[in-house]
Amino acid sequence: MGSVNAAARRIQRIYLTLTLGNTLAASFIWGVNTLFLLDAGLSSFEAFAANAFFTLGMVLFEIPTGVVADGWGRRTSFLLGTITLAGSTFLYYLLWLYHSPFWAWAIVSILLGLGFTFFSGAVEAWLVDAMRFSGYEGGLEGVFGRAQMVSGVAMLVGSVAGGVIAQATNLGVPFLIRVGVLMVMFGVAFWVMRDVGFTPERSRHPLQATKGVLTASIDNGLKNPPVRYVMLAAPFTAGVGIYVFYALQPFLLDLFGDPKAYSIAGLAAAIVAGSQVLGGWLAPRIRLLFRKRSSVLIASVSVSAAILVVLGITKVFWVALLLLAVWAMVAAAATPVQQAYLNDMIPSKQRATVLSFASLMGSSGGIVVQPVLGRAADIYGYPASLAIGGLIELIALPFLVASRRQNAPADSARDGDEPAAVEGLTPETP
Repeated sequence: MGSVNAAARRIQRIYLTLTLGNTLAASFIWGVNTLFLLDAGLSSFEAFAANAFFTLGMVLFEIPTGVVADGWGRRTSFLLGTITLAGSTFLYYLLWLYHSPFWAWAIVSILLGLGFTFFSGAVEAWLVDAMRFSGYEGGLEGVFGRAQMVSGVAMLVGSVAGGVIAQATNLGVPFLIRVGVLMVMFGVAFWVMRDVGFTPERSRHPLQATKGVLTASIDNGLKNPPVRYVMLAAPFTAGVGIYVFYALQPFLLDLFGDPKAYSIAGLAAAIVAGSQVLGGWLAPRIRLLFRKRSSVLIASVSVSAAILVVLGITKVFWVALLLLAVWAMVAAAATPVQQAYLNDMIPSKQRATVLSFASLMGSSGGIVVQPVLGRAADIYGYPASLAIGGLIELIALPFLVASRRQNAPADSARDGDEPAAVEGLTPETP
């Protein structure tokens, strides 16, 4: 592992603090979000359609907010994200309070997506650039693995607390708590976060900048074969993952036999969180078992899809919880490996841009997958929809295999190797 000096340790501490606070804020509602939407009078199809509008918002705004991150700074992007997400979350609470029509949920869900796009790519790019600037030359799996563990702990606390608080009060209170925590994080980021190792470029007109960002995303993303194939796999893996996480709430309550046991929904999210902690710890260790990073991703998708199919046919509550834990751990262990793989193939100046574009690709899958599987849940039930989701996830495998066949240097890089992505990297052409 590369040496970690005092400056690099400080950067890591700030990154982990931001990860902790953001995940804690978000996770207060993760255990009850679907129940919240259903309690507001939405059908299963409408609830997951609302989630699809959220992902539509992420698709629409990934590139414009990428302009903010690369043109105005990653700190500015983070601060705008906390304010936007806090405001749209409060609007969500008001929609629930007044049992608003679906079109209102669709609009506010898009605004929630806007809030998250300010974060996607920007914070990760801030970390990598600042770490390289501080002289850190080690691998990234360990850093991202620790962030995964911190995120899991925050999710564990937030999701359990959100479920318990919802049961003790009502489903709206966790949303108000999220607003409060986000405002605290705004103050923390304003005080400690500074752009290091990166100079924003603000000279261009916004429309020209957006066009430039889109061009850079394509040149350094879709035109770079190993990156392109990972991006093309994302709609299937991310789309299914988002659906499964939220579908598990009503699914487990049905198995448990009590539709009002909101703490059980929080327990499900907590199990996912605990699995994330373990997965984050395992990530650099699992990486040592494979010659290539892409092999880790291929194995993860294969195991995840198989678990979802089995989860769809189980009738025993505790067996479902065990399968859920394994599913979450597998996904969590693969995430830092994928982050390191992509970051080592992206030049610094376009890092936030390409990472945001990769997130956009994943979100685009959620637009289609969530309402489709939500409709399947209405017709065939939640167990069948989970099994169908597992089959959809398998579509990602050919793309990941294609990425592996490119033999990119970043694919074989290990902790302690020099980063594969450098300034002036020229993407391969098809």
